[in-house]
Amino acid sequence: MTALLEVSGLQAGYGSAQVLHGVDLTVHAGAATTLLGRNGMGKTTTVRCLTGLLRPGAGTIRFAGERIDGRSPDRIGRAGMALVPEGRRIFPNLTVRENLVAFAADRHHAAPPWTLDRVYAFFPRLAERASNMGSHLSGGEQQMLAIGRALMTNPKLLILDEATEGLAPLLREQIWQALDALRAGGLTILAIDKYVARLARLADHHVILERGRVAWTGSSAALTADPGHWQGYLGV
Repeated sequence: MTALLEVSGLQAGYGSAQVLHGVDLTVHAGAATTLLGRNGMGKTTTVRCLTGLLRPGAGTIRFAGERIDGRSPDRIGRAGMALVPEGRRIFPNLTVRENLVAFAADRHHAAPPWTLDRVYAFFPRLAERASNMGSHLSGGEQQMLAIGRALMTNPKLLILDEATEGLAPLLREQIWQALDALRAGGLTILAIDKYVARLARLADHHVILERGRVAWTGSSAALTADPGHWQGYLGV
């Protein structure tokens, strides 16, 4: 398989506080990978480095064959990386349609491309709420909108940071089903979430962070074969 994202020896932090201590991570094209760990172990810091929101102190990040560490977020976005951020961060004073078209692009000639009609077909609830302001949506609808907005950039890699956080079980399962469909369609995914059993069904490969270092990495089969092992890293 071809590596779409390659992270090697990543170090980063905030001021004098170092958070990442040589993280290695590979995401293969067309595959789904997870980044796991308890709160404060470095997952969000890793994502901030990948998306250009935080400059690494050391290490390399290669995306689609090009080195991107140190690039600005907009350049990384144009290269084909899209983030569904923790907390959704949709624009509350824009309608659903305006949120979706605000950053719409097809720079890499996706086949077929994600268009407004395709996102509406994928998330029919967004079509029903197209003229509603972002602030008037439920939590589940906001999450659909955040994912739809990222898809409208026609990304090569979709990164999801806690995409099911705070959702009721039924809505959470709807989001999982949407991610399953995206995965089946060949979209490359990097997911961060706490529902390990569900992630094992979605993803091919898993990486667990512990205190800013890779503590374990392996397949879904390996992850589910020894739950006692990963619970030691992920349990509260």
